[in-house]
Amino acid sequence: MLGRAKGFKQARRRRIQTAKEALLHAGQYAYEGRKNRKRDLRGLWIIRLNAAVRGQGISYSKFIAQLKKNKIEIDRKILSDLAVHNPETFKKILEA
Repeated sequence: MLGRAKGFKQARRRRIQTAKEALLHAGQYAYEGRKNRKRDLRGLWIIRLNAAVRGQGISYSKFIAQLKKNKIEIDRKILSDLAVHNPETFKKILEA
């Protein structure tokens, strides 16, 4: 127990009961952090896509609607990566 609390400060690393409680909280924060990271990354992809399609004169929602209508099944992560690193390929997708 104390080995897992090695990097904690003061009593949290020395006393068994406080270390145990701190580890329980740390585990819960880590769990929530993993969920929040996914949420934050999706938001980042949407922001990047919105900026890229606004430069071409369309809104993000219309762009996504047209992708679904034309049955182009590329997720937001890949689209955002294309918009940042391969603008030519992204323009071809935008034209389709």
